[in-house]
Amino acid sequence: MTLLQDTPAISDITPAQRAERLSAAGAAWNERIAADAGNARLTYRVTGHGVGSVGTEIRAGKHRFLVDEPAALAGDDAAASPVEYALGALVSCQVVVFRLYAQALGLTIDDISITAEGDLDVRKLFGIDESGRAGFHDVRVRVDVTGPHTAEEYEKLRAVVEEHCPVLDLFANPVPTSGALA
Repeated sequence: MTLLQDTPAISDITPAQRAERLSAAGAAWNERIAADAGNARLTYRVTGHGVGSVGTEIRAGKHRFLVDEPAALAGDDAAASPVEYALGALVSCQVVVFRLYAQALGLTIDDISITAEGDLDVRKLFGIDESGRAGFHDVRVRVDVTGPHTAEEYEKLRAVVEEHCPVLDLFANPVPTSGALA
């Protein structure tokens, strides 16, 4: 990710610290939602401003980052492309949900690495052929987990993650989306 400002690095934490954070977050959300079911609904807001040839400066809360395209797609290749960020969002969400549910199920993850690959046909993007999809027509996610448990236990964890990962849900299911000129 190309950052537009200095941001603090994510620090290494011990497995015990991670477990404490995950447990505390789960307990806090359970308490908030038990008090008022409306607390379960979150709204995220991200804004973007066009820069360069086809780049975008994104603002998400206090964070700012750049999105661009490679030269072959009219960009300056100053940052990852929108579809690479989409795959990155999928990968990072999977990491979060793997850690969350490993903690909830009493499983240890010593290390986790996830790779997502997506196949995209640019014919619709460029108006060459309107019959296909503009987005990915196939996405493959590979998860490498190490830890003391059996492959079967980690496979069960993977199935739970697939049921609960918000970004995977975005990829797998249609989401009502509306657009308008301001």
